[in-house]
Amino acid sequence: MKEAGLAAISARTTVQDNVYAQLRQALMWGSFEPGAHITIAGLSEQFGTSHMPVREALRRLAAECGLDVARNGSVRVPPVSRAQLDDLCRARKALEGLATECAAAVIPEPKIEEALAIAREHERLGRAGEVYAMLRKNQEFHFAIYENAGSDVLPQLIEMLWLRFGPYMRMLSDLVKRQMEEGRLPDYSTHHYSILDALHARNAAGARDFMVRDIEATQAFLVAICPD
Repeated sequence: MKEAGLAAISARTTVQDNVYAQLRQALMWGSFEPGAHITIAGLSEQFGTSHMPVREALRRLAAECGLDVARNGSVRVPPVSRAQLDDLCRARKALEGLATECAAAVIPEPKIEEALAIAREHERLGRAGEVYAMLRKNQEFHFAIYENAGSDVLPQLIEMLWLRFGPYMRMLSDLVKRQMEEGRLPDYSTHHYSILDALHARNAAGARDFMVRDIEATQAFLVAICPD
């Protein structure tokens, strides 16, 4: 469980929210194996809290479909499947493509420059072999665009999709780590720069198309290793 990178909670007034936020982000980053069972006692020990805030966080995450709860009350990370992968990617392409298209019309130039800096750092981390930091920077890049789409709703919906995509992010991180060890890491940054070029040009259709291609590229990597 330590690999999830969860930190002890110290501020009593925000214990419940902190547990929820940390656990939600860890799931979104793919810090847990698909199908892994999660125990309240184990999380409570790691957070340094009572069972109550952990139990409430798990309840909230289950309501968001970030976790599965069995009839006997046991909690686990959702398993992966090809059908679920395709379904999630179809939804991601629709919503994230729309958010990128909307951003092309309203995102300020300084925000595009900030996204460019993130893209460059993402590329640098990949070359340095820092797989987990690279994938987290990838998320930062995507949401730097979605949060500047002029919509309150789209980033929230996309976050929920990324939460459900967490188990596949774990698969992706394992795949990228192997690729790095074998010295054959593909170029994961190409579409990022194409998206930014389209945003600079205020080319809404082009920006949407390159974002969809970026998601499709990730999907293609996962299809080869995802169980039927």
